[in-house]
Amino acid sequence: MSTNVADKKNPGKALPISKRSNRRMMFREIVKNRSLYIMLIPVILYFVLFQYKPMYGAIIAFKDFNPFVGVWDSKWVGFKHFEQFFESYYFWRILRNTILISLYQLIFAFPAAIILALLLNEVRSMVFKKVVQSISYLPHFISLVVVCGMIIDFLQPDGIINRMLLSVGLIEQPINFLIQSQWFRTIFVGSGIWQGVGWSSIIFLAALAGINPSLYEAAVVDGAGRWKQMWHITLPGLMPTIVILLIINIGNFMVVGFDKIILLYNPSTYETADVIGSFVFRRGIVEANYSFTAAVGLFNSVINFALLIIVNQIARKKAEASLW
Repeated sequence: MSTNVADKKNPGKALPISKRSNRRMMFREIVKNRSLYIMLIPVILYFVLFQYKPMYGAIIAFKDFNPFVGVWDSKWVGFKHFEQFFESYYFWRILRNTILISLYQLIFAFPAAIILALLLNEVRSMVFKKVVQSISYLPHFISLVVVCGMIIDFLQPDGIINRMLLSVGLIEQPINFLIQSQWFRTIFVGSGIWQGVGWSSIIFLAALAGINPSLYEAAVVDGAGRWKQMWHITLPGLMPTIVILLIINIGNFMVVGFDKIILLYNPSTYETADVIGSFVFRRGIVEANYSFTAAVGLFNSVINFALLIIVNQIARKKAEASLW
């Protein structure tokens, strides 16, 4: 809808519409699409009530929160809890573990979904393709508690994994994987790929379906094989989706699935398994140190926000694709 009107004295020149006219047009637009705006109201209320309103609670990171006196009447202590966290004996351990697990997920889990989508895109048998998709999707719908129970059972000294390794001669005696810290990150990332690769590939398959088929036809005429078609047509067509999802993943870089870690780790694996999320759970829920854990969580959120801004700016300049 135009926001200018023609000048009667100078037809080639446009004059801006007054603010009152703009408001009138906006009101007409709202009335015209009122059903859509009414449908939007529950979504707005959800974000206001459950996402934005609770943000004021972050102030307890700067206070010694006492639930009996409330947030506003608790004693103000400034950066005391942040200093305690940075000076903590466990600070570098949980920061290292959080970064390493997130990095491994980004290196191995994120490309796995892309590779699966590319492979499925090359399959010509629709029956085989649907079977593979169904099998790869199923683990996503299994409860995380059930998945962790399966992992624990499979990795026991008398579990199926040890039996398979013993049968092929790769090991001489059973390994108790879950009490050896060096195996935890491999178990965590590997089981995450198994559970999420199929579901994560859906959005890439949708993006592949949107690539113009005439591009492949032209490539075949020019003599391009399957590999060159994928390299010069499929991947470039998929790149905007890859960049957007990569930005979102890096924006959650410091958020590791602590619920799964809590279900799998134990004191013997803290050295490689303890992350910021699990540390916050123990100090905040178990020890009821709410102000300290709020400070840790706020630190985590600030790092994620900074990474999101930086990566989005880089992607906008280099890949010409960004969230905003």
